[in-house]
Amino acid sequence: MRLGINLGYWGAGMDDDNLAVAQEADRLGYDVCWAAEAYGSDVPTVLAWVAARTESIDVGSAIMQIPARQPAMTAMTAATLDSLSGGRFRLGLGVSGPQVSEGWYGVKFDKPLARTREYVEIVRKAMSRERLSYDGDHWTLPLPGGPGKPIKLTVHPQREHIPLYIAAIGPKNLEQTGEIADGALLIFPSADHLEETAVKHLRAGREKAGKTMDGFDVCPTVPLAVGDDVNGLADMFRPYTALYVGGMGSRKQNFYNQLAQRMGYEKEAAEIQDKYLSGDKAGAAAAVPHQLIDQTTLLGPVERIADRMQAYAAAGVTTLTLAPAGFTLDERLAALRAGTEALERSGLAA
Repeated sequence: MRLGINLGYWGAGMDDDNLAVAQEADRLGYDVCWAAEAYGSDVPTVLAWVAARTESIDVGSAIMQIPARQPAMTAMTAATLDSLSGGRFRLGLGVSGPQVSEGWYGVKFDKPLARTREYVEIVRKAMSRERLSYDGDHWTLPLPGGPGKPIKLTVHPQREHIPLYIAAIGPKNLEQTGEIADGALLIFPSADHLEETAVKHLRAGREKAGKTMDGFDVCPTVPLAVGDDVNGLADMFRPYTALYVGGMGSRKQNFYNQLAQRMGYEKEAAEIQDKYLSGDKAGAAAAVPHQLIDQTTLLGPVERIADRMQAYAAAGVTTLTLAPAGFTLDERLAALRAGTEALERSGLAA
C-alpha cells in the first residue's frame, strides 16, 4: 500500500505551510500529493505551484470539478500539467454537488452519471490526440451546422496515458467509476465497511468492463492525528464530520449523510443533519458518534495507526491518502513523519 497526502483547499491562510507539507512528503517518499477546489482556489494553479517546487511526488486533482470546465479544457490542462511536471500528474474528476454546480457555475445538477461518462470519454479522446468529434446527449463536438471542425490537441502529454480518477460515493457512481476510470477517490472510508460501501461496487464496474481490480487504485483520504488521547483527538474532527454529514448538500441530496447511513448510522446521521441545518453547528458536532469518527480517521499512537493501516490494506485500499491535522506546521510535519513510520511498522511499505 502506498501513501498520499491531501492538502485540501488552498488559500485558507496556510499556503506556505501547505507547500512545506508537500515538500516534506516528497522528501519522505510519499507517492502523490492531492489538492482540492470548490469555490475558492482552483486546483490546476495549486498543482503547478507544488510540482514546480517538488522533485518526484505525483500531483493530483482531488478534484477538478466537471461543471467548472468544458471537457476539452480539462484535457488541455491535464496534458499541460503532465508535461510541465515531467509525467507526475493524476487527473481526478468529480461532479461536485448541486449547490456548487448550480449556484456557482450555473450548471444544472442533473444526470450526473451520464454527464460524467460522456465527460470522461471526451477527455480521454482529446488527451489521446485524436481529432475530436463526439455525439452525445450532453456534448456534441463540433457543433453541427457551424464553422467548427474536428481538431486535435497540440500539446504532447509526457505520458501516453494520464491516470484518471473519479470521486465517488454512491453505489451507482462507484460502479461506473470502476468501469471507466483508473482509480476511485473516496472520503469517510471505514475499513470495517469498505467492502460493502465501496469495493464491491467498484469490482462490479471492473467486471462489467471485463477487467479485474488489478491495477485499479482505491484511494481514500483519511484524516490523521497522532497522540495517546484517542478521545481527545477524535473531538478535533467533530466539526469536520458534522459539516459533511450534516451540512454538505441539501436535506435530500447529501451524499455523505447517505454514506453514514449505509455504515449503520441512520438515526445519528438524521440528528446531525437536523441540528446542522437548523443552525446548531455545535449541537451537530456533539451528536457525531465517537465510533464514526474513529472508524473514518487514523487516531492514536503510531502502533495503533499501523494496525489501522493493515485493516485498510486488507479492505482493498491501494493508496492511503493522509490529511495530517495540527494547529502548527511542526505538528502537521510530525504527523506526516508518523504516517511513514506507521506504514513501515505495518509491513506494508513497498
